[in-house]
Amino acid sequence: MESYRETNWWKYLEEPMQDLVKESFLLLERERGSRDGWHDYSFVVFPMAKAYEGFLKKLFLDLKLISRQQYFGEHFRIGRALNPNLPKRYRSGWVYGKLVDYCGSEDLPLTLWGVWKKARNQIFHFFPDHHQFISLGQASRLIDELGGVMEQALRGCRLA
Repeated sequence: MESYRETNWWKYLEEPMQDLVKESFLLLERERGSRDGWHDYSFVVFPMAKAYEGFLKKLFLDLKLISRQQYFGEHFRIGRALNPNLPKRYRSGWVYGKLVDYCGSEDLPLTLWGVWKKARNQIFHFFPDHHQFISLGQASRLIDELGGVMEQALRGCRLA
């Protein structure tokens, strides 16, 4: 369980982001040992998804795709900046196109976006016709996927 602390992505994270990651792993371990059966284990994923948001902002800053003002400001939104389908009229501060140019293809940006949607948007928003309740096993896999995509991003952007 502690092996995540040896990864490049863990070392790249700032301390507040690391604290969130630890919280997800602690919640995961606690729930594995619990006799309680919850209807939805999204709460286990949430701290890791929040750390992923911080990771993406830091990555975009380090790649000079966003400014320090955007990084530290309260108005920059990953969901808008990384959305490949964002209408042109809303693309002020759009990072997706810049990231495609930096990477030389859409592969990594699409992967980052896909994991963002799966581990954040689809899990933490309520849609009346589309319920996203996840099991503990699914929560564990999402946490692993978040770590994996952060590692992939560091390698793909040549930061690891």
